[in-house]
Amino acid sequence: MRQGHQSWVFPLKPVILGHAAIGGPFEAKGPLAEDFDILHGDLNLGQDSWEKAEKVLLEEACSKAVEKAGLTKEQINFMLAGDLMNQIISASFSARTLSIPFLGIFGACSTAMEGLALAALMVNSQAAEYVLAATSSHNGAAEKQYRYPTEYGSQKPPTAQWTVTGAGAAVVASQGKGLRITGATIGHIVDMGLTDPFNMGAAMAPAALSTIDSHFRDFQLPHDHYDLIVTGDLGRTGHAILSDLLPKHHMHIPLERYIDCGKLIYGENPNVWSGGSGCGCIATVTYGHLLRRMKQGEWKRILLVATGALLSPLTFQQGESIPCIAHAVAVESE
Repeated sequence: MRQGHQSWVFPLKPVILGHAAIGGPFEAKGPLAEDFDILHGDLNLGQDSWEKAEKVLLEEACSKAVEKAGLTKEQINFMLAGDLMNQIISASFSARTLSIPFLGIFGACSTAMEGLALAALMVNSQAAEYVLAATSSHNGAAEKQYRYPTEYGSQKPPTAQWTVTGAGAAVVASQGKGLRITGATIGHIVDMGLTDPFNMGAAMAPAALSTIDSHFRDFQLPHDHYDLIVTGDLGRTGHAILSDLLPKHHMHIPLERYIDCGKLIYGENPNVWSGGSGCGCIATVTYGHLLRRMKQGEWKRILLVATGALLSPLTFQQGESIPCIAHAVAVESE
């Protein structure tokens, strides 16, 4: 199943049998609101902490994806999930509630496609019949852990991004009706020496470039093969950088076919600075907006490239630069 140096091809073309997107109050005001399965008007979701609220988001996304797949959670063989919290507590505590055999994963904001790629690999290799891949983020919880206390009200530069409050999940199956996963490319760490945690788009754009280049090389595809190439959360800053880098590296991808979830989820809202970010960004946009549009026939083939900045508050305090990664998954309609 290995294709080229760092990619997998899936001959059985695993099916995305069910998928779901859950959002918070800020996402409900965005241009993609109608594509969410559930939207909450309360950032706390009735819980007494943001971390508990994020757990609820993830549980709802998983339950809704399983329901839409026409299954019960007892039929799911494995759950692959992760998030931004220390020790991926949103995922592990959700797995405690759902009681599904669980593999915790972490790739920062690349987790959504890391999980989807691994789910497809497990199904294609017949190691599982049904695999649930999921991830989440919460604006309040992420701000609290990675930046400053929200009560502090610190000012941010235009390159900063707004962490999405949301969760996305998909059930990948060996057979059934739905969109198909045809291949995946696993990224490697790219670190350009940047240290600014308020400029994730600039740090992650080179990692996206590396993975996109590797994908086309491994599969020997023409640059116009996909109807749409989607990055996870580069925002306006990173989207502009990658759009500039692609032709400079002889990647002649039609730029009108390249979009970024960080730009899409909040539209032109100036209050989110450069755009959306977080594990929930590409997860909600993909499992809500993009896959629904594919089912409506707007696109036949898309490449989903989730980007992640693998820093922590500790590494930042110790003066480390920001290592980044991107994972790509190819999805096609039947």
